Amino acid sequence: MRGFLRFSTTALVVMALVAAGVVIFFGDNPAPSQETVDATADTENSVVPLSDSASGRGAPSTLVGEATVVVPDTLPASLAGTSVPGGWAQTDVNGSLVPTPQLRQLFEYYLAALGEETLPQLVARIEQALARLEEPARSEALDTLGDYLDYKLALGDLEATYGRDATTNAEDMQRRMAEIRALRRTWMDAQTADAFFATDEAVDQFQVEQLRIRTDPSLSEKEREQALAEAEKALPEPLRQARRETRKFTDYQRARSEFADDPDALRAWRKERFGAEAARELEKVEAEQQAWEAKWQAYSQDLAKLDDMGLAGPERKAAIDALRDDYFEGADKLRAEALDSLR
Repeated sequence: MRGFLRFSTTALVVMALVAAGVVIFFGDNPAPSQETVDATADTENSVVPLSDSASGRGAPSTLVGEATVVVPDTLPASLAGTSVPGGWAQTDVNGSLVPTPQLRQLFEYYLAALGEETLPQLVARIEQALARLEEPARSEALDTLGDYLDYKLALGDLEATYGRDATTNAEDMQRRMAEIRALRRTWMDAQTADAFFATDEAVDQFQVEQLRIRTDPSLSEKEREQALAEAEKALPEPLRQARRETRKFTDYQRARSEFADDPDALRAWRKERFGAEAARELEKVEAEQQAWEAKWQAYSQDLAKLDDMGLAGPERKAAIDALRDDYFEGADKLRAEALDSLR
């Protein structure tokens, strides 16, 4: 759904299929909510893969299980020094794989390095990670990986039909989201698709609702605010909490500007908005930051005067160190030294 929704955890990347000699665009897009699937059920018929008649799922992926791939001993440069996502090796009491958002994160962690290594090499790295699982979870995880990769290929084909035109109409966005949601559940079972994409789909559905509400000329400003608040209730609680915290910060920045010349009014606002204890902590942090900024400003002015003296080499360094010692100590001194290095 190129050009009108933010891409979730995966970006659109170029996927090289060495055996076929074809370049495929690898991407992941927002998807629709359950309520819209029925309206676009006919789209599933256009994206259904060849499947096993007994299971209804796609044939085994040709992208998994390449035994001749040579994996470099060192990680791609972009992954060096990073941590492999954890929490994905979950199984039930029968030893079967439990699909989780973390499992998708594991896949995308390695796939993000596409271009530094070939797709077969990155797939092999994922397979090595999955090897820690016992059966039957190991085989199920490999099947899930294959389904996920094939889905991303099919997604590239679907996106190609949309062309390059940006879509800003809520109805068109909703339709495309429904198509992608259906595509996910064609290539993956419902449990896996929900685990991998439920949060993304909820966020994207909320964004469509926002667009629909904000562009509805029949709504008054008050009705629009009420409708937006109601739409937000459909988001998962962690996301609602994050939005509440963001609004608190935005409101506080506004209050600081409004009460810039009235510290008592700002203090009262903080107490009412955050509670007495949190307000005291916030005031303390702000006071410390203001003190730091004043000290840094004075130090910078003296440093400029020192530079005007024409010192160079060891003499200049010694003079700066002495000046820094006059103004700062402990962690503040380290902070000042780090900032000086960026000048």
